[in-house]
Amino acid sequence: MYEWNFNMVIFGYGALWLNGLLVTLAYAAGTIICGLVIGVFCGMGLLTKRWWLTVPIHLYVELFRCTPVLVQIVWFYFALPVILGVEIPAWLAAGIGLSLYMGCFATEIFRGGIVSIDKGQWMAAQAIGMTSWQVMSHIILPQAFRRMVPPLVNQSTIQFKNTSLLYVVAVPDLMYTGYLVVSETYRPLEVYTGVALAYLVLLYPLTQWAKKLETRRDL
Repeated sequence: MYEWNFNMVIFGYGALWLNGLLVTLAYAAGTIICGLVIGVFCGMGLLTKRWWLTVPIHLYVELFRCTPVLVQIVWFYFALPVILGVEIPAWLAAGIGLSLYMGCFATEIFRGGIVSIDKGQWMAAQAIGMTSWQVMSHIILPQAFRRMVPPLVNQSTIQFKNTSLLYVVAVPDLMYTGYLVVSETYRPLEVYTGVALAYLVLLYPLTQWAKKLETRRDL
């Protein structure tokens, strides 16, 4: 019968695990924030009638939505230095890939949230003399944002899990740390069980919060 030994793989590499945890949290937070910023600008851009702006955004969204995020990370790591002629560190290449991946979904969420608001409200506000910016900032965006929160939280949860792909370019996140510990201890069962439990503990509160938001009647 297999004898579990969590003490060796967890407590024997405490500093390594802590570093992996911090790297994972930093990438999750950083790429989600960057993706949201991209989503705001691109989502607003899609609402305009300027084809030279909407066409590139549509191409960007479809390109990143229809290709695996793993391929995107590897592409930025290997192809971008060749194209630009400069060496790009793995952490930066992976961050760009993950941020753009999050950004393409955030773009559609922001666009969908805004267009879901009845156009009659826009027309009524302009009829009483409000400017386009006042209508957007005081009437449209507050309502749209409440509808955007649940899908944005769900997408952020997915993005958090996508950070486990950082190991392919040797960024020392939780998954890559697990790979290193397995190579020294030959204990994959304990190591990857521990990694899975770590993601579960980190993401469970977020998923429960998302469920509460989705069930609220005012959203």
